[in-house]
Amino acid sequence: MAYTRKNSKSAQNVQISPLEEMGHIPPKATEFEEAVLGALMIEKDAYSLVSEILSPRSFYEIKHQKIYEAIQSLAIAQHPVDIITVTEELRRRGDLDFVGGPFYITTLSSKVISSAHIEYHARVIAQKALARELISYTSKIQTKAFDETIDVDDLMQEAEGQLFEISQQNMKKDYTQINPVIDAAFVQLQKAAARTDGLSGLESGFTQIDKMTSGWQNSDLIIIAARPAMGKTAFVLSMAKNIAVNYRQPIAMFSLEMSNVQLVNRLISNVCEIPSEKIKSGQLENFEWKQLDIKIKELYDAPLYIDDTPSLSVFELRTKARRLVREHGIKMIIIDYLQLMNANGMSTGSRQEEVSTISRSLKGLAKELNIPIVALSQLNRSVENREGPDGKRPQLSDLRESGAIEQDADIVCFIHRPEYYKIYEDEHKNDLRGMAEFIIAKHRNGAVGHVLLRFKGEYIKFQNKDDDNFVPPPSPDGSSKGGVVLESKTNSEDFYIPPAPITDVPF
Repeated sequence: MAYTRKNSKSAQNVQISPLEEMGHIPPKATEFEEAVLGALMIEKDAYSLVSEILSPRSFYEIKHQKIYEAIQSLAIAQHPVDIITVTEELRRRGDLDFVGGPFYITTLSSKVISSAHIEYHARVIAQKALARELISYTSKIQTKAFDETIDVDDLMQEAEGQLFEISQQNMKKDYTQINPVIDAAFVQLQKAAARTDGLSGLESGFTQIDKMTSGWQNSDLIIIAARPAMGKTAFVLSMAKNIAVNYRQPIAMFSLEMSNVQLVNRLISNVCEIPSEKIKSGQLENFEWKQLDIKIKELYDAPLYIDDTPSLSVFELRTKARRLVREHGIKMIIIDYLQLMNANGMSTGSRQEEVSTISRSLKGLAKELNIPIVALSQLNRSVENREGPDGKRPQLSDLRESGAIEQDADIVCFIHRPEYYKIYEDEHKNDLRGMAEFIIAKHRNGAVGHVLLRFKGEYIKFQNKDDDNFVPPPSPDGSSKGGVVLESKTNSEDFYIPPAPITDVPF
């Protein structure tokens, strides 16, 4: 938000900002800017030290921005950077007179004798630039806040998005020499070896899924997608119950679709095994009241944190997630579901671009917090249009609104219930009533395949296939078995497809 005016006493352009017009001096470090530019022209390797810290807009003086742009252009083209080459590059660009001519370029170089402190100086410049950017954004927001025609909620979303963008632009992580990384990997290996279950990540409670994934791994973004009514929320609730209640690991769930009371009602039905309709209506039998009284105690004091903020933005999620990890040691975050999130205030165009921004931000958040993030996602309608029993099984191309979801995710899973499509048997005549396929279609660090799970719709519950003696309900025609065959690769002896060769895993 700066502009220039011509000084009446000289031909030199002077930068004036709105803050200066109001009597405020913007944060700047002109001497540091001169020192950095001078060092860049006397040390041939100096640019590599500041290239990731500074951009042209980091400089306060416009003439310094022009000079840095010329240096940047020379360095990228692998040309020498010195007084002569920078002067010629500025002349070629038509900016030489604007910056003060060859005399000013020479003056910059004469002010420093080495680039010994160039990195420190560059960071000071970057900090001042960040402060100016914050002032610029907040002044815009302040001006809009006085406008009574602008909705305050929309303004808050815009402010959140702008602050999120600034923080993303300035989140730089330095490189690490391999030795400490090897030590960290070895410690992780020792911890995994000490576990009797052979898992290295967070246990989901679903035995075969945990075998394929070695548990949900830190920093992974896991997408679980399905068509409506397949049981996405039921699956993550069952998993949340396993992790928080059975294993006492703290997790957080952000529900954008249902209120926290609706979600807890489903969880009560899951844990107490009382039909969800009865939980909603309150029409319980005497034995069910007793069952409720005994089993609901399992939920009390469980380290499960629920947030039902509607239309949650990625900035709000990031803020809340950081606090949850800091204050409660959260080990996993679940989001139900991704397409209901928004990126308000962020630079997006179409809805597809917005979903891409959200998925990319979720992956970045998982890495920052070093915990797994599970996000539910809808599938498009192409599943319904495909013919044949096996055509109903979801594919990666069915992910709704954005191919970026597939690209950003470390693991992409699908939930498929053949029974929903009136498919009651597989090709081996195995009964599929009350069953669901959990399909791992993409696994960046492991094999793909699928697992058969038991689905109890009346209790909104998933469980391992052999957890109890399940008696399947009769088929709609009254027979003991259905008549439609699912042409799948499900094996009656193993719960999942043999792992793909490691060479086929997309890294």
